Amino acid sequence: ELVTRECGKPINEGRADVVEALHMTQYVAGMARMPHGEIIDSEIAEKDAFILRKPKGVVACITPWNFPIAIPLWTILPSLLEGNTVVFKPSEDTPICGHVLAELFVEAGFPPGVFNVVHGPGEDAGDPLVHHPEVDVVVFTGSYAVGRYIIEECAKQHKFAAVEMGGKNAVIVLEDANMDIALHAAVLSGFKTSGQRCVSSNRIIVHEKIEPEFTARFVELVKQIKIGNGLHEDTFMGPLINEQGVEKYLYHNQKAIEEGAEVLLEGGRLTEGEYQYGHFVKPFVYRMRHRSDSFALKEEAFSPHVAIIPVSDLDEAIHVYNDTKYGLAMAVITEDYRKWRYVRDNCEFGVGYVNLPSIGAEVHLPFGGVKGSGNGHPSASALFDAVTHKVAFTVNHATEIKMAQGLSAKVK
Repeated sequence: ELVTRECGKPINEGRADVVEALHMTQYVAGMARMPHGEIIDSEIAEKDAFILRKPKGVVACITPWNFPIAIPLWTILPSLLEGNTVVFKPSEDTPICGHVLAELFVEAGFPPGVFNVVHGPGEDAGDPLVHHPEVDVVVFTGSYAVGRYIIEECAKQHKFAAVEMGGKNAVIVLEDANMDIALHAAVLSGFKTSGQRCVSSNRIIVHEKIEPEFTARFVELVKQIKIGNGLHEDTFMGPLINEQGVEKYLYHNQKAIEEGAEVLLEGGRLTEGEYQYGHFVKPFVYRMRHRSDSFALKEEAFSPHVAIIPVSDLDEAIHVYNDTKYGLAMAVITEDYRKWRYVRDNCEFGVGYVNLPSIGAEVHLPFGGVKGSGNGHPSASALFDAVTHKVAFTVNHATEIKMAQGLSAKVK
């Protein structure tokens, strides 16, 4: 309920946020009993060789508002398990969720100084962490612009950064798709959390043979979406997070219109009755052929703004998907395993699905993207590698020194 009250997403999504956080806690607790290194053969029989993981030091975890419980634990728990200390900066849009998490760490008995929390906007609280000389690693989830800035600033300081920066994701619907699965996958991908997930799909890429039927049914399904108070169990879409989110949504809608989009659902702000006190908007849906110079089709809208893009074949679908600076999430809807394998091997993404929405990550899998969506260091289960460094350690059991590569150990 706290998650819903603070960030606005529907109560079933608030519950899922907490469940995902619990899953991450269980996963990390189990990892504590797993090997944290490797024993491998040396080329010298009398030697044993080890690879160990050691903590990097102080990890700054800067997290977003849209998963105010789950994403913090994706980053905090692996960092602590590996022996690091953590400074956690929650989003200024969900500070209470961050504060409650901090209280839980205190209640659990973590010693003072091991887990720390700072509140404030990015420029006042996040930026000082990025530049603090005692911070060794910055783990960030958020916008492309801020993530790129963090990478650049950390590079200047010889400091490690692991960033996840959003995407212009898509659901690819091929001509042999199960239409019911395709429709529901597209609606969930585009409008869950009001399109405010880094893996939300602003693009539905549809084979032109089935596009007319798909589009007609998709529009009718979207019209049925219940928009309202997230605490109501029947709400599908809650409000956008703030006024800036509304302005971005309206700007993207206007750009699509200026670029010649065929508007199917005009969207817009909701201001009457129960909507007068929140940042409520309606789904904006349009049809448009792909253009490489399009702003609307290539920039992240982070709102219920969805384009239906007809394509003539599989190769065009892949080209359209790849023709953005991002590479985070995708889903392909097809009954042909050859086609989804071809999509998997040729699309540039970090999180992919077949006959599913582009949302719904699980904690025991890596979560991150390529290109403008990340720098190759995903979070969730893969964060262990980002917050540790590997050391090689070799032990000699002989009574004399034998060197690798046949190097002489004689001292003359």
